[in-house]
Amino acid sequence: MKYILILLSFVTLAFVARAQPGTQGPPPGGGGPSIIGHISGTVVDSLTKSPLDYATISIFPSGSKTPLSGVITDEKGNFKFENMKPGSYKLTVSYLGYPTKIIDPVVTTLSKPDKNIGIVPVAPGKHTLNEVSVVGQASLIENKIDKVVYNVEKDITASGGTATDVLGKVPMVSVDMNGNVSVRGDQNVKVLINGKTTGASAANIADVLRAIPADQIKNIEVITSPSAKYDAEGSAGIINIVTRQKNVSGISGSINGGVGTRQNNGNMNLNYNAGRFHLSTNIGGFLSWPQTSTSDFEQNIHDTTTSTKGTSRVSRHAINGSVSAGYDFNAYNIINSTFRFMNFQFNTDGSSNTLAMVPYTNTSTATNSFSNFDWNVDYTHKFKQEGQELDFSTQWSHGTGMNNYQNIYSAAFPSIKNNIEGINNEYTFQLDYTQPLSKVFKLEAGAKSIIRRINSTSDYYDDQSGDFVYDPLNSNIYNYNQDVYAGYSVLTITLPGKWSILAGLRDENTNIHGDPVNISQNLSPFSQNYNTIVPSLTLQRQLNGNNTIKLVYSKRITRPSLQFLNPFTNESNKQSQTVGNPELNPEISHTYELDYNAFFGSSSLNASVYYKHTANLIEGIATPITIQINDTTKAAGTLTKYQNIGSNNSFGGSLFGNVTPFRNFTITGNINAYTYQPDPSGTFIADKTQNGTYIMYNGFLRGSLTLPADLIAEAFGFGGSARRTIQGTNPAFALYGIGLRKQFMQKKMSVGVNVLQPFANYKHFDSSISSPGISQTSITQVPFRSFGLTFSYSFGKMSFSNPNQKKGINNDDLKQGDQNQQQGGMGGGANR
Repeated sequence: MKYILILLSFVTLAFVARAQPGTQGPPPGGGGPSIIGHISGTVVDSLTKSPLDYATISIFPSGSKTPLSGVITDEKGNFKFENMKPGSYKLTVSYLGYPTKIIDPVVTTLSKPDKNIGIVPVAPGKHTLNEVSVVGQASLIENKIDKVVYNVEKDITASGGTATDVLGKVPMVSVDMNGNVSVRGDQNVKVLINGKTTGASAANIADVLRAIPADQIKNIEVITSPSAKYDAEGSAGIINIVTRQKNVSGISGSINGGVGTRQNNGNMNLNYNAGRFHLSTNIGGFLSWPQTSTSDFEQNIHDTTTSTKGTSRVSRHAINGSVSAGYDFNAYNIINSTFRFMNFQFNTDGSSNTLAMVPYTNTSTATNSFSNFDWNVDYTHKFKQEGQELDFSTQWSHGTGMNNYQNIYSAAFPSIKNNIEGINNEYTFQLDYTQPLSKVFKLEAGAKSIIRRINSTSDYYDDQSGDFVYDPLNSNIYNYNQDVYAGYSVLTITLPGKWSILAGLRDENTNIHGDPVNISQNLSPFSQNYNTIVPSLTLQRQLNGNNTIKLVYSKRITRPSLQFLNPFTNESNKQSQTVGNPELNPEISHTYELDYNAFFGSSSLNASVYYKHTANLIEGIATPITIQINDTTKAAGTLTKYQNIGSNNSFGGSLFGNVTPFRNFTITGNINAYTYQPDPSGTFIADKTQNGTYIMYNGFLRGSLTLPADLIAEAFGFGGSARRTIQGTNPAFALYGIGLRKQFMQKKMSVGVNVLQPFANYKHFDSSISSPGISQTSITQVPFRSFGLTFSYSFGKMSFSNPNQKKGINNDDLKQGDQNQQQGGMGGGANR
């Protein structure tokens, strides 16, 4: 009941605030009309009558020297200003080699809000330039007050790849061999798409990223210290993938794709904007050629050694797309809706030979697939006071997953078959309100609820004389419910002396209920309920020019998700089994960060140092187990169970920036280093073999050269150290590549070539675990060398309008853990 009262209080606050008089003066033409229109025209050369493309059109209130907005003309000389309130305006037309032309007044009224001023002839000046090309570009990496932005559109080596390939280049982000993403070495990251969660992440976020073509991505945002406005989940922060979407008048679009020796993908965007209505569609696909990897695994348990050599052949394919539509009723009321879908599948065929007390071979097949859609509706109401806004968002995510595998053993173990199916439904309701109180203070407040309902069914089959027969004793059903209710308030204070403060407080209440069902085990339902107060504070000062210094504190929680809590054992690998822990507590982290950002001409530099303390640290702990082969023979193995092992203190620093040593050549790079110093407690002290303080790191370096004839060449490399746990290390990962792109048709079309890892076909990945009674090592070789061709083509008008900022759902609130785990779609496992 109290959460309903919280929600109602914010609604009441919004409408009380609406009744207050605004602090801003009326817009041109009067005080807050509800009708908006557009102003358009066509710019031509007065002598040749040829259209002038890329002319700059600025619009001012009549009598004012401060512009309201600006656009550029398209290839036909057309321009349009959208969302213009009735009033009197002044237009200026600027073009290199031509004197500026002023048109004043241009008048629109309530009865005629749309104005087409027709042909605008511009006379050439006396010293007209023969030909001048002016192109404005965003930097590859931008550092903003609350996030770092990597502009994928500026990275030519990204074309033909996937989101996973791009993320390794983003500052402070690293990706391991399995596609698991971490920020500053912490895998507790929440990944959003266009500011919203996707229900697909309930199964396998690593495969979600592989399913997104890089050509579909506009930029990637990294938020390391989110304010109280964001969900409290994710100790490492938030990664937001923003897809391409043009805000133009008329019809426009693009086609992108790539064909290579390792993977292929394609993507198409189509956008339509007419007045107050906009519609955009997108569809993309990904297909990898089958790849064969080799592995060499050795396990020693109580002086009993087992060694396994194997190969696996994996093929992947995926398709995803979206349809988005919106309508601006007037200047104050906007509605948007987006339907996003995704389907991915990968198939694995493997074989292995094991030398143990009872030698055996294993032939395995597995099919993993997941389908998901996210449907959201967002409504925004803007008030007469500038900056005052009320947003209401809803989202329904629905996903189905399947993980079917079969292991045929020649000896030692009975052959097994396990079919796992999962269903995930997630319902989100969110209300946000923004109220500027004065020029000094701005208040933001909101409430949110997330309701999750997950079901996993694991059907186990026994091998009886070559036929698989359903086994009800080991099959299981797992029902999992999670409800999160939250309210927040954030106050922004702008002080004299270029100081600003962002202070926030968030309250989150979590209810969890799990119901494991198995007729042979007496497993009881379990429930958890906990409340978390999450403060945040940012203190920033602007120094000379655009240089800034910033001090940030944030508290974050990491809730264990389904695979961490599932009490059924996953036996897909008989001698390396895993199991969840229903008694896990959420991780709690406190981060303190000092950040400095500076600009030196065309170069920029960002440096930060930070300290993070994590309590209730969750790690998988491997312990020795005995596996009964028959009445007289046993085998040794391990069981990895997730535990709250203690705490960790980490000191770190990151440095990234760009420099242009000479014209047309830019170098961009970043490096991040941090310490790992776990402090296990209780029985986990004995499991710790990684003693001392360890330094881990990751980095990226890129060089870009612009050549004559619209040629661009790039080279890059990124990598990171091995990731540690209290029992051992996980593999390090590094990759390098080069690319060349040629542009045509006034840069509307391009073709390119990309090469990854040209001097070595395979990459080696080493990992190890050591604990009392256990030691194991693993060496895996994966093919990575790739040669590919890419292409892109854009069509339609290029006169961009000013988009309304879209608000929506961003459920950044679950620990995803080992993002490449195959726990059966959305949970479950073979129970023995």
